[in-house]
Amino acid sequence: MASTADIKNGVVLKIDGQLWTVIEFQHVKPGKGGAFVRTKMKNVVTGKTVDKTYNAGAKIETENVDRRDFTYLYADGDAFVFMDTEDYDQINVPAAVVGDAVNFLLENQAVTIALNNGNPLYVELPASVVMTITHTDPGLQGDRSTGGTKPATIETGYEIQVPLFLETGTKVKVDTRTGDYLARVND
Repeated sequence: MASTADIKNGVVLKIDGQLWTVIEFQHVKPGKGGAFVRTKMKNVVTGKTVDKTYNAGAKIETENVDRRDFTYLYADGDAFVFMDTEDYDQINVPAAVVGDAVNFLLENQAVTIALNNGNPLYVELPASVVMTITHTDPGLQGDRSTGGTKPATIETGYEIQVPLFLETGTKVKVDTRTGDYLARVND
């Protein structure tokens, strides 16, 4: 058990069986009354953020979350296999933990996985990835009713919106957080 004096940015707390990481904290000592700690926390799994206040010196439960670099190898049924880049151990991560990251996951791609007591919590991709467009209809010159974009399928099977001038086989940079087209990549 730790106390509120141990609260820092990035510390992971266990509250009601869920893991929360501290985004911001502030020690407050008002002129009247006892001191307290005001925190802003984000749920490690769901991403939900909440504000929580603790009295100074209150006991809190901290958890150890280890963020390590892995390489994606392949899909195995409803799980995904990753290899640790340090000791080459392989782990299976359930599809529920991988979540939307599967839309931008290619073989041999580097990812970061947060582990708590050996259990994967979430998979974190780089901010952007380069993907090849596998199918898109030709853009019609003068068709601007859709804001100059058209649907395109990338090599993972995920569909994104791209500018009209892009064709099948073009490499594009895609934001992994939003799924938005960022730029065309020239070889």
